[in-house]
Amino acid sequence: MTEPRTAPHDEPRTAPHPLTRLLQRSTQRVRAFDRRRPLVWDLLVTGFFVVAALVDAAGGWRNTAPNTAVPGWLIFLLSTALSLPLLWRRRRPMAALTVMVAASLVSSWTGAMLQASLIQMIVLFSVAMWLPLKTLGVAGLMMTAPLVVGAFRYPENSWDQQIVPYVWAYALVALLGIAVRSRQDYTEALVERARQLEVERDQQAQLATNAERTRIAREMHDIIGHNLSVITTLADGGSYAAAKSPERAAQALTAIGTTSRQALTELRRLLDVLREETPGEAAALAPQPALTDLDQLIDGVRAAGLPVRSTVRGRPDSLPAGRQLTVYRVVQEALTNTLKHGGPEATAYVEVVYGDDGVRATVTDTGTGTGADPTGSLVPSPGDAPGRGLTGMRERTALYDGTLEAGPLRQPAGGWQVRLHLPEELKDSPQ
Repeated sequence: MTEPRTAPHDEPRTAPHPLTRLLQRSTQRVRAFDRRRPLVWDLLVTGFFVVAALVDAAGGWRNTAPNTAVPGWLIFLLSTALSLPLLWRRRRPMAALTVMVAASLVSSWTGAMLQASLIQMIVLFSVAMWLPLKTLGVAGLMMTAPLVVGAFRYPENSWDQQIVPYVWAYALVALLGIAVRSRQDYTEALVERARQLEVERDQQAQLATNAERTRIAREMHDIIGHNLSVITTLADGGSYAAAKSPERAAQALTAIGTTSRQALTELRRLLDVLREETPGEAAALAPQPALTDLDQLIDGVRAAGLPVRSTVRGRPDSLPAGRQLTVYRVVQEALTNTLKHGGPEATAYVEVVYGDDGVRATVTDTGTGTGADPTGSLVPSPGDAPGRGLTGMRERTALYDGTLEAGPLRQPAGGWQVRLHLPEELKDSPQ
């Protein structure tokens, strides 16, 4: 068997030739100097061609002129007019070309046929670089006029020899200018696109950072807020029971220790996720809370002194981990708010239902404390940021296109209810 041939694009690229690198470096240096000192560069270019034109005017023009009787002063004047306007080829290329075409017309009419007329092609290149194509066509017609005049005045040579070669030269210069212009426009577009991509990258990074900060703040609120509320309640109850019932105080201290260890475990889990570790290492430490942990959550709230009844219908096996965490956090936040604001006689009821339309969770309490304000948001404790708990629940719910309703109950007065619905996750149909 013959081995498959390697595609050209799979072949390793060789380093550029030293001469190519030298030319690239030289071109870059010239362009950099031109950008820094445009006037100096224009003076150098103009001075070179003025000297060349005047040297030709000193006597060399007679070798190609059909009429050698043209006065010397006119030759020097025409040579200057055909070279000096190069100084304005950037700022006013059409004005410079007009002066040079007028001098070329006189040169053709008198029969001098100065070779300095070829300097017009430099200005033609500038017109092709910076002006519209319509103007480029006008410039080409203007430069062709002296050729036609010379062919009519001195028809010794054929039209092919006097017009066609110059027209071809003009066309090639114009095409070269258009090519360089297109290349520059393309390079500028790439640079602008790269700048836009950098801006978009920075914006995306900022958005991702803000989203991550919001997620971390939400997780920290759910972990610390709930567990500290339970610990505070247990500590208050234990201090009251210490004098009368040492056994109840010991139970409260045990529950405080258990809740504290649970909070530390969840905090370590969150901080480990934030570290720059491999996903396997972070995931192997401990899973995020799931609906199977609801019983442990409810037991902790009961230990803190809030009577809680719970009902679970269905099984959460097929529910994704993210949705389970959302339901868990919403129930946790609702029970925490009841624990903080429900009052000493409050009770709570948790119901979780798994059905064909998704999962529904309802947390109802009978609190009569600082449960609600007229705007329908939970009244925070003095140390809480306003509305962060309810805002966090709604943000979690919105991630899965769910709905969350939270507000006071009409019957009985003073109660509070939180209702969560997460629809079933849509699965892509097979293609």
